[in-house]
Amino acid sequence: MDGTPGHPPVSVDFELQGQRMLALKGRPADQPGFTDALSLQIEAESQEEIDRMWEALTADGGAPGRCGWLRDRFGVAWQVVPGRWAELLQQPDPQAAQRVMQAMMRMERIVIAELEAAAAG
Repeated sequence: MDGTPGHPPVSVDFELQGQRMLALKGRPADQPGFTDALSLQIEAESQEEIDRMWEALTADGGAPGRCGWLRDRFGVAWQVVPGRWAELLQQPDPQAAQRVMQAMMRMERIVIAELEAAAAG
């Protein structure tokens, strides 16, 4: 969690039922309802887990977004990413990292094999 005395944190890492999550703050106080200011990030260890969470969260009125982002039926923003997501995006080879970012920007639901292929060149 980051933040300073008197200022709320911008992000909070927490665990919910064994799942690591990241909550981000960013919405102006005068905007009602859910916005991207309340967004949750879920790490998945397999493509099957990404697919299962994606389907569950977009069911019953949810909507897909880009780069692994989606909105659930309540309007809450979620990003479903692979556990290796940060490793793929922050690797030492800047060209490989850029290829991974470009591949991710073309996706809705994240496809792990495509990110890994982009990293490999």
